[in-house]
Formats: sequence, structure tokens, C-alpha cells
Amino acid sequence: MATQVTSPAAASAWELQGKLAVKSPKESFSTNLYWLHTPDNDELKLTTMLGTSVLTLSSREGYAKLEVNGNSYEGDDPQALLNRLGHWQFPLTQLPQWILGIVSDDYQVSRDVNGRPLQLTDASVLPPWRIQYQGWQPQSGTTVPRLLRLDRGNLQLKIQLNQWQALTNVQVPMDNQRL
Repeated sequence: MATQVTSPAAASAWELQGKLAVKSPKESFSTNLYWLHTPDNDELKLTTMLGTSVLTLSSREGYAKLEVNGNSYEGDDPQALLNRLGHWQFPLTQLPQWILGIVSDDYQVSRDVNGRPLQLTDASVLPPWRIQYQGWQPQSGTTVPRLLRLDRGNLQLKIQLNQWQALTNVQVPMDNQRL
């Protein structure tokens, strides 16, 4: 159930719908993006423009299931499962904070006149991730990014948030009860 929050960080659970564009030396594509994030569960889905599933990642602490190209993989670390895909890495661990413009003291950050991040650099990995915030929008009573560009070496990800909402009383989908 949707709720209003005073800041993105106040949302312990949320869902978003948007688009993801990936550009690397080996491939270039864009997909629809759906992400349900709760304190205990993540459900990430990438679909084609026609709604065909490209990738589904379900996770809870200690267990993750990745479905891609008709194959299913299980493990205890969702980031490790994604990394097995090879061509490019999706920063799953940091992305929930980056999507909402929540930054830690570990990052180099430049801010706009409203105190929102314009750009941040996560140098905890090499090459570092550089995130540019290219617009903000009101959603669920607060302001969240509208468009982000993530660069790491020769990999570029663009994420457009079309809809973001803070949630209460989140129910885990029936197909994830094993999680």
C-alpha cells in the first residue's frame, strides 16, 4: 500500500517502475525496470518493451534466485549471481541508495543549491562508479531522482524513474514464498 514520506530515506519499503539503458563495448540495450525493495526482500525485473521477461532477481538475506534466458540460478549472494552474467556489472548493493539520492560520507559528492546530489563518486571499487543526477521529481510526498547516469570504466547505465512510491504493509509475492 502506497504512503507519503518526508524524505526518500524515510521509506523502508518502495517500488519503482522505469527504464534501464545499458551501453558497454559488447552490448547496448534498454529494458523496462521494475523493483520492489523491502527491508527483507528485493524483487528486480527487467522486461522488453513488449513485456517479455529478460531477467528476474529475487533475494532475501542468505538466498537469491536469478532467472535469465530461460535458466534459473540460486545462491546466497544476489550480486554474485548477477556478476556471473559476465558482460557488465550492475551495482545491486549500492543502487537502492543511489536511486533515491541517499549518499554516505564515503562518497565524493557535489550538490545543487537545494542540497541534492548532482554527482557522486564511489571510489570503493576500481574503476570507480560515477553517478550523475540529471533531474528530480516529486513522488510519494518527497523528491526523488528522475534520471541517473552511472559510469564505470567503459560501462554506462542510465536509469529513468517513471514512478516511485513509498510502501507500507508490503506483501511478498506468492511466487517468492520459498525465499
